[in-house]
Amino acid sequence: MHILIGVIGIGVFLALALIASSDKKNVRWKYIGIMLAIQVILAFFLLKTNIGITIVGGIANGFGYLLKQAGVGVDFVFGGLANEGAMSFFLNVLLPIVFISALIGILQYTKILPLIINVLGFLISKINGMGRLESYNAVAAAILGQSEVFISLKKQLPYISKQRLYTLTASAMSTVSASIIGAYFTLVEPKYVVTAVVLNLFGGFIIASIINPYKVNEEDDKLLIEEEKKQQSFFEMLGEYILDGFKVAVIVGAMLIGYIALISLLNGLVGGLVSLVSGGALDWNFQTLIGFIFAPLAFLTGIPWSDAVDAGSIMATKLLSNEFVAMTELGKASGLSPRTLGIVSVFLVSFANFSSIGIISGAIKSLNDEKGDMVARFGLKLLFGATLVSFVSAAIAGFFL
Repeated sequence: MHILIGVIGIGVFLALALIASSDKKNVRWKYIGIMLAIQVILAFFLLKTNIGITIVGGIANGFGYLLKQAGVGVDFVFGGLANEGAMSFFLNVLLPIVFISALIGILQYTKILPLIINVLGFLISKINGMGRLESYNAVAAAILGQSEVFISLKKQLPYISKQRLYTLTASAMSTVSASIIGAYFTLVEPKYVVTAVVLNLFGGFIIASIINPYKVNEEDDKLLIEEEKKQQSFFEMLGEYILDGFKVAVIVGAMLIGYIALISLLNGLVGGLVSLVSGGALDWNFQTLIGFIFAPLAFLTGIPWSDAVDAGSIMATKLLSNEFVAMTELGKASGLSPRTLGIVSVFLVSFANFSSIGIISGAIKSLNDEKGDMVARFGLKLLFGATLVSFVSAAIAGFFL
């Protein structure tokens, strides 16, 4: 039954994308069908086959080893700061991002990452019916991050059309960066993180192809994929990536403090008002109310109705704040079924939230003022599409949970 509901849900999510489409007549459903089939196959492979489960386990063990080594550096600087037996979110979850960022810098410096990105981008461009530029960008965004990826397109930005820019930014918002995947592994099951990363890569193209259909002119697609060349020594590069990783950890930590405090305030205010109006009969707060709004959408991903309000609340929290806040809420949730936990976990693994609009438009504006303003203008449409990507990925994962 949950598979049928999930299929209906995917149909609803695609219909919502079609309503927002800028050119409904020219949506190329053939490519969308191919990519949906690929998503289903990949979800089955990663969640149900012995080989897929082994691969995910290997990735998880690899990141577990890296996080352990990162802990050595964190303990050296901050050892004894945390209470014995207590878990410090900043020390244990965020600061290891610094080490992972340094490793990404090394792989980038040694040309290993650019090779992987170009090869995967070329292969994906043969499947999605889009240009190589879009395919490259989607893979690069999943590794480098939603703002950093546009540095490699600095020279091309003035010549990129509004339509192509939407697809490029949609891919960046629908994915997550490799530097923080290790942090996710400490909050949700690794198999759901890996599954979401893979599904969102294709999901971004599916939704963008409906909301923003266009054909790429081969001449236009001859834009060279270039990185901004810097004359840096190895240790200059390493220092830059380490500092960038630390900035990410501090920024995420600051956002968590602000968002969690605001949600707590809203919960108190709304809870008090509801209790006053109902004479104490209702124990609802802000998150309960947004849970009711998101509950039908959560149900359409295959989540049992009995869990839909709680799951919808966590999904909405992610949209309004960020995935880290929502993941901590998921960790505190009790009574949710294993399938609900899996579906919500897949939904949470993306950068689709309101703050990302500012992050992406700001990053592009720093490189090209005109294009940055353009992204800001279609920001809500961008967030709408990226959120639908998360719903589609969650529904497909739900088939096999």
